[in-house]
Amino acid sequence: MPVRNTFRRFFQLEAAGGLLLIAAAALALIINNSPLSWLYNGLLETPVAAQVGALKIAKPLLLWINDGLMALFFLLIGLEVKREVLQGHLSRPSQIVLPGAAAIGGMLIPALLFWALNSDNPAALSGWAIPMATDIAFALGVLALLGKRVPVSLKLFLMTLAIIDDLGAIIVIALFYSGELSSLALALAAASIAGLITMNRLGVTKLAPYLLIGTVLWVCVLKSGVHATLAGVVLAFCIPLRTPKDVASPLQQVEHALHPWVAYFILPLFAFANAGVPLAGVTLDSFTHPVPLGIAMGLLLGKVIGVFGLTWLAIKTGLASLPTGANWGQVLGVSMLCGIGFTMSLFVGSLAFVPGQSEFAGMDRMGILTGSVLAALIGYGITAMASRGTPSAAMK
Repeated sequence: MPVRNTFRRFFQLEAAGGLLLIAAAALALIINNSPLSWLYNGLLETPVAAQVGALKIAKPLLLWINDGLMALFFLLIGLEVKREVLQGHLSRPSQIVLPGAAAIGGMLIPALLFWALNSDNPAALSGWAIPMATDIAFALGVLALLGKRVPVSLKLFLMTLAIIDDLGAIIVIALFYSGELSSLALALAAASIAGLITMNRLGVTKLAPYLLIGTVLWVCVLKSGVHATLAGVVLAFCIPLRTPKDVASPLQQVEHALHPWVAYFILPLFAFANAGVPLAGVTLDSFTHPVPLGIAMGLLLGKVIGVFGLTWLAIKTGLASLPTGANWGQVLGVSMLCGIGFTMSLFVGSLAFVPGQSEFAGMDRMGILTGSVLAALIGYGITAMASRGTPSAAMK
């Protein structure tokens, strides 16, 4: 598939998926704040069990979505990262400098801002990573509303930045949000990984063995105390990309097959399951509490300061150049769009403030929704104003 067609397909899927995310989140808010709220909560608390012999996995539906389906989302992220590193926009150092610098700023400043607002409360500090994330589907969905007024180079900048951002979030989850570890499960997970690597090195190109061992890996990681979604990333890195000319790339096969399911089903379902914030009793204090305020300010101010600031620094020092056809106003608008944390922020929030265990559970969603919605509206407005009268040649 030509590179141009690949990117076109990617942007179409991400844009449509982003709009579907908005609809799913809005639907969850409406249902959970209506007389049907019992149905919404009852559905998510429905017990679901899978058992093979003595091995049993029993979780409410919400956790099957967050631990199971989201592993497929992380599998897709891993596939995209591997492809980009080996033959895409992350394959040369010069291509990584600008989005890499922007991503670092966009992760560091929001976390520091949250820490500054919650430094006097150790229990709240576990949420420091919540405002670090950028929701690539949501952000590209908003950017797509501007159509051809936005240069493709700017979309690629946002896409690459978000991929690096997601990779950073994966590392943070692995290091800081794992539970008590099981030595046996970790040993079995290590054996599964060794099997995947061995198949890769031996040139195995059939998908079935990778998917079978990948499923075993997911179960082992789930039982180990490390978050199960990380199994998706490990599996992705082991699936071969480069194959002989007459053999289809397993990585691209999985990526192309999985992308529509993630964009149109898994992420909207995750948004529906996690965005239903009950608004009864919400007051001004609900927004000014340091936890939701730190998250919202991290997404709104921290992201734009970090992304735009490091982008400006990289360009002014000569390390990188402005995306082709883009202007500083558009870069500022995209920097604000990076404040749409949504999917990944909700995911990290569910790990940082576990419902039923943390007094801050639910507060994080108030901050995430507030910050993400405002970032989307303001980012769209800035980018739209900066894109007026942009030469059509720059949009091709």
